[in-house]
Formats: sequence, structure tokens, C-alpha cells
Amino acid sequence: MEMSEYIFIYGTLSPEIVPDEIADVVRKLRLIGEGFVYGKLYDLGEFPGAKLGGRSRTKIRGRVYQLPSDKKLIKSLDAYEEFIPGKPGQSLYLRKKTPVMLESGKRIEAWIYEYNGDITFLPMIRNGDYSKIAA
Repeated sequence: MEMSEYIFIYGTLSPEIVPDEIADVVRKLRLIGEGFVYGKLYDLGEFPGAKLGGRSRTKIRGRVYQLPSDKKLIKSLDAYEEFIPGKPGQSLYLRKKTPVMLESGKRIEAWIYEYNGDITFLPMIRNGDYSKIAA
């Protein structure tokens, strides 16, 4: 039996603000629930960038979705996020597996797109919730 794959969405892939160019793909995702990952969220202007936590106790809030088994879907998401498998140095984001805590208290592993650039001079989104500033 095939295991389900999940993705943690914290930014412009959220259904309320998803750009038209990727909206058809996002509609194919099935919502599992709200949750958080440990890390810091930065404001990159038109979109946010997550940096996963290490020892950070700061939370990045988002939602977990189940990915359909169609492999073309994840390739479309990778292209939108400018993740180039096998070429991390040329990728704007890296797709990584990370533990996510769901509101229900359940912990699952999900893909996340982590920002791959320099955050030194970027403003941090202190509440960890991009939907609050994107609305």
C-alpha cells in the first residue's frame, strides 16, 4: 500500500491568495488540517520565506494538505517555487521533509518549501502567520 505524501503550505500557495498560474494545481490538494513547524518566517515582498528552526521555538503557521499520487503535481509546485531537484544552488526554495504539529496534536512528516536565500536583512514576520499580512 502506498503511503500518503503531505505538504505544509504557509504562503502564496494558500487557496485564498494563490496566483492564477498555479491555482488549478492547488485545487487538487486535500486539506488535512492547520498546524505549525518550528522556524522563522520572513517577508520577501510579494511572498514569504520560511527558514526551518534548528533550535528555534518560533512557530510558522500554515496548513497541511495531502498530495495526490500524480507526480506531475509536485513537479508543478516545484516549478512555481523555483526548486530545481539536484541543483540546490540554483533553487530559490528547497523542498524538504519536516515534522509538522497539527492542531489535533498529531505529528506528521510533510514537505515544505524552505527559502534558500540570504535572510540577513529581511524583516521577520513575528507572528509566523503570512495569511494575517497577505489578507
